[in-house]
Amino acid sequence: QLQLVESGGGLVQPGGSLRLSCAASGFHLDYNIIGWFRQAPGKEREGVSCISKSGHNTYYADSVKGRFTISRDNVKKTVDLQMNSLKPEDTAVYYCAARRSIFNVCTLSDGDYGHWGQGTQVTVSS
Repeated sequence: QLQLVESGGGLVQPGGSLRLSCAASGFHLDYNIIGWFRQAPGKEREGVSCISKSGHNTYYADSVKGRFTISRDNVKKTVDLQMNSLKPEDTAVYYCAARRSIFNVCTLSDGDYGHWGQGTQVTVSS
């Protein structure tokens, strides 16, 4: 059974760091592009970052560029999101999502992804 499980969320002060991890099981991770998305209360879900199947191509939302770094390990079947210099506006539930693709590019459009994890809460507050 295909499953994505996020971990690593929590409460952090502004300027702090967190590392989120997305663990995949039940499918070939290396056939899939992976995206990280977030949804804050009262707001629409937005794309944060994505990574191609090989990991060579990555994309970031302007709001996180230079602060977040996405990476993947297809052997361990994990995709991580390192988040530095966190701001209160980064507070949200963070989700990872997968899409099987023949192309080695990724997308930040949530409608392109068919498999989702349950999410992990990130709260940035003093």
